[in-house]
Amino acid sequence: MTSVHMTPVPRGTVVAYRDDGVLSRAMGTLVAGQLAPLPPALVGIFVTGVLLLVGVAGTDGLAVFAPAVALLLAGPGSSHPHDGRLDWLVPPILRLTEYGFVASVGFAHDVPPGLIFLLLGAMAFHHYDIVYRVRQRVYPPPWLSTFGFGWDGRMLLVALGGLVGQVTLMFALLSLYLWCLFAWESVTCWLAAPRFGVDAADLGAHD
Repeated sequence: MTSVHMTPVPRGTVVAYRDDGVLSRAMGTLVAGQLAPLPPALVGIFVTGVLLLVGVAGTDGLAVFAPAVALLLAGPGSSHPHDGRLDWLVPPILRLTEYGFVASVGFAHDVPPGLIFLLLGAMAFHHYDIVYRVRQRVYPPPWLSTFGFGWDGRMLLVALGGLVGQVTLMFALLSLYLWCLFAWESVTCWLAAPRFGVDAADLGAHD
């Protein structure tokens, strides 16, 4: 594993908490940090919430993608440093919407509850791990959000399962993959940290 000393320090703590995927980061690159992150995130969660309330998550057609596409409104804000007074609200908004969408699609398509919570558990474990390691200045490697699909990629994959009528299979595959990826990366990172002498004082010099 690459030394955690070589892991780039994020532009800000809040940015690290976002867990953006490839699509969201690409959208952020287009606006080059000029778009404040909170307003589009609020619009995204409002539109997504309305769509979920009217039962879009239970459809089998392209409409199941609508909530995920709506939250992509928050994507362009990914390149902003999130240094506004209320920008800390963006990661909780993304988490609440992602978890709500996954749960809604799962229950609407009769996915076994245990499997729904298994997938939600993998995502929650990952997000808790990010919060804890950032507090310790042990930053996650950039590739982790790519291979973990980010909040945007995971929502689109769940929607794809609804489109092709294989929601249970998608939940099972995603749960297995994400648990293996996040658990392996977390364990290897924390085991490597003492070996390379990573502590707050050491990494503070890189801020």
